[in-house]
Amino acid sequence: QKLITEAIVYEDGDLLVVNKPAGVAVHGGSGMSHGVIEALRSARPDASELELVHRLDRETSGCLIVAKKRSALRDLHAQLREGTTGKRYLALVCGKWNLGTKRIELALDTGERRSGERHVAVRAHGKMAVSTFKPVQFFSNVATLMEVLIDTGKTHQIRVHAAYAGHPVAGDDKYGDREQNAALEAYGLHRMFLHAAAIEVRRPGSL
Repeated sequence: QKLITEAIVYEDGDLLVVNKPAGVAVHGGSGMSHGVIEALRSARPDASELELVHRLDRETSGCLIVAKKRSALRDLHAQLREGTTGKRYLALVCGKWNLGTKRIELALDTGERRSGERHVAVRAHGKMAVSTFKPVQFFSNVATLMEVLIDTGKTHQIRVHAAYAGHPVAGDDKYGDREQNAALEAYGLHRMFLHAAAIEVRRPGSL
């Protein structure tokens, strides 16, 4: 609970933003009794309308928005549906990215299950997902730090698009490369390196 409340980086009357630590689920379930939203509700028993506006994968760190009232939740959900939000991620990908700034548009099927777990795959019948990858810093031929802007918010979108481009997110045990991940562990990387660096939304009720 303290870990989450100390991770709040912004708050106003409508919402709060948590810099979610990697390894913490956004909500309980799938073997986790508590997540970010349960911790916040426990810490603030008088705040009866706290709700997640969106989600991040358990191993992804970064900006997570929580609405403090239902009117704000409806407004923010509408912004997400309309695609008016701005989402910027940082990702460390395996290998040297030689593709320059690359916009990837691929349809993703999010309904596939493998061993009981959701597995997202590129499928023609899926829903279109758009990600723009831009290299920021190269670490020899071992890895590349990327800035990723997403126009959509599909499950595992960045992870699947990066893997499809031949440069999976470092430390990704679902869509990544085991040998590359093992090699990167020698450099002290023991988690999936995907961080939601920023999210831009319009103040609820401003229009």
